[in-house]
Amino acid sequence: MERSNNVTVFILLGLSQNRNIEILCFVFFLFCYIGIWTGNTLIMISITCTQLIDQPMYFFLNYLSLSDLCYTSTVTPKLMTDLLAERKTTSYTNCMVQLFTTHFFGGIEIFILMGMAYDRYVAICKPLHYTVIMSRQNCNAIILACSVGGFVHSTSQLLLTVFLPFCGPNEIDHYFCDVYPLLKLACSDTRTVGVLVIVNSGLISLVTFVVLVFSYFLILYTIRSYSAESRSKALSTCSSHITVVVLYFAPAMFVYIRPATTFPEDKVFALFYTIIAPMFNPLIYTLRNVEMKNALRKIWCHPTLLKTKSLFW
Repeated sequence: MERSNNVTVFILLGLSQNRNIEILCFVFFLFCYIGIWTGNTLIMISITCTQLIDQPMYFFLNYLSLSDLCYTSTVTPKLMTDLLAERKTTSYTNCMVQLFTTHFFGGIEIFILMGMAYDRYVAICKPLHYTVIMSRQNCNAIILACSVGGFVHSTSQLLLTVFLPFCGPNEIDHYFCDVYPLLKLACSDTRTVGVLVIVNSGLISLVTFVVLVFSYFLILYTIRSYSAESRSKALSTCSSHITVVVLYFAPAMFVYIRPATTFPEDKVFALFYTIIAPMFNPLIYTLRNVEMKNALRKIWCHPTLLKTKSLFW
C-alpha cells in the first residue's frame, strides 16, 4: 500500500491552547530539562571517574542515565519550542524520525531496567556466583542486547506507521509524534495495526513489568532470612529500582496496553515517562544510595577541584 502524499506537515496541538498556561509550562519544563541534564550528567561523571564503574549495578546505572538524556531529548526540546511558537508544526519526515528515536531510546531504557533488576536478583539470590554471572563481558552483552531490543521495537513501530496513508486532517492531539495519535489521522482501516501496536508496545511494557515485579518478589522472599542490617541495605537498594519502575511503567501501560484509542489524559501520562521519570531518576538513585553520595563527594569535593574553585574567589 502506497502512502498518500496529501499530508506533508503535521500540526501538534500540544498540551494547552491557553497562552498563559503554555508560558508556565515552558518555564516548568525548562527547569525540568536543566535538572535532567544536570542530574544525569553528574551521575555519569561520578560513576565513570570512580571505581563504581567496575560494579555492574553502577555500570547499568551509567547507561540508564545516558538513555534518559537521549530519550527525553527526543521530546523535550521540541515541546519547549512549540510552547513558545504560534504555529506548532512538524514535517512528516521529522515526525517519523521522532517516532523512531523516542521508541528506540524508550525501549533501551525498559530493557536496561530489566538488566538492573537481574543484577540485583543475582547479587541477592545467588551471591556466590555473582562475579561470574555478572562479569564485565556479560554486562556488555546485556547492554548490547538492550540496544538491539530497542532497535527492533522502534523499527516495528515505525514500519507499522510509515506506510499508513495520511490524506487529512493533519492535527495531532499530542505534544509529540506517537503511534496512537497518528493512527487516528490515517485514512484507512487501522484496527489490525492497532492490535499489532498493542502486541509490540503494550505487551512489552506489561511483560517487562511482570518480570520486574516477580524478580523483586524473589528478592524479598530471599532476604527474609537475612540479618536486619543486610536486609535493610538490600531493601534500600531495591526500593530505588522499584520506585523508578513504577514511575515509568504505570503511565506507559495505561497508554499502550489498551485498544488503539486516544484520550486527552494520555498527554499528561506521557509526561511521566518522557520527562518526569528521567528527572527523578538521579534523585532517586542518589538520595537513597550511600555509595553514590560518596562518589559525588569524592569527585566534586576533591581538593584539586576545591583549589580551582578558590581561584575564582
